[in-house]
Amino acid sequence: MIYDVVIIGSGPAGYTAALYTSRAFLKTLVLTGLEPGGQLTTTTAVDNYPGFPEGIQGPQLVADMKKQVERFGTEVKQLSVVRCQLSGKKFMVKTESEQFEARTMIIATGASAMYLGLPSEEKLKGKGVSACATCDGFFFRGKVVVVIGGGDTAMEEATFLTKFSPKVTIIHRRDEFRASAIMLERAKKDPRITFLTNKVVEEILGEHEVTGVRLKDTKTGDITDYPTQGVFLAIGHKPNTEFLKGFVQLDQKGYVKISNIKDQRSKSQEQYKDMLSAQTATSVPGAFAAGDCVDPRYRQAIVAAGQGCMAAMDAEKYLESH
Repeated sequence: MIYDVVIIGSGPAGYTAALYTSRAFLKTLVLTGLEPGGQLTTTTAVDNYPGFPEGIQGPQLVADMKKQVERFGTEVKQLSVVRCQLSGKKFMVKTESEQFEARTMIIATGASAMYLGLPSEEKLKGKGVSACATCDGFFFRGKVVVVIGGGDTAMEEATFLTKFSPKVTIIHRRDEFRASAIMLERAKKDPRITFLTNKVVEEILGEHEVTGVRLKDTKTGDITDYPTQGVFLAIGHKPNTEFLKGFVQLDQKGYVKISNIKDQRSKSQEQYKDMLSAQTATSVPGAFAAGDCVDPRYRQAIVAAGQGCMAAMDAEKYLESH
């Protein structure tokens, strides 16, 4: 069987793409990976996705998306892709146990937030531990929180959290920061933001909710407990694109490179029109990408869903013209 579209990934980008391709009567296959749903499945209450005035649980939102695409005939298989290649005009997508052929491909593998790897951190995810201030900051109104990290993301997250929290503490393992001078200065000038440097988190304290963090001084080795009601990780994200190396073009951080209209101004008018109709195109003709695997900036479910729609429409146009 040859599919019209194979979609790798099952978050908002992948399922939205599937919704549009299957409703366009394109035979669509979604390969979810071993952890279907992506980062939404690690999120409890989702209040910033339109259409849910009372909010919705992340896993429930993903489950509803899956039901919706299956209603229109999308096949969903819980398989993880290990290799992709182009054979003639067809894509060959290999999993651990099966191989599939498709005329087009949409990459929607997302990105994974980087965590400290502590057992206590895993236990308290969604109970005071978060990797997205934009997603979860609202739930920490009036609470004191800490942000772990030393780059621009940490400064941005801390500044954002001051909208809700009376005190935000940035914890960093060194006394020098990777953050740009302007972002660091902005955080330092905010009276609600304090800094703890030369500290690493040894443990996150609390049984059913976060009550503090256990810190180790990187210079003296001293151990201290620091009270807090929320822990926000801002130590980076890693796009789930390892298996795509050598297949599509990736940037230095591993994000899939997609068409950049600003780089196409010198092309002919006809070529430029083609670019406008394929903003999600990768370096491989017929392969498109959407969501957090291409987006290191916004990392929001609604943005990923919008890009999934774009990728589906680009794939449909590609099939029409080829």
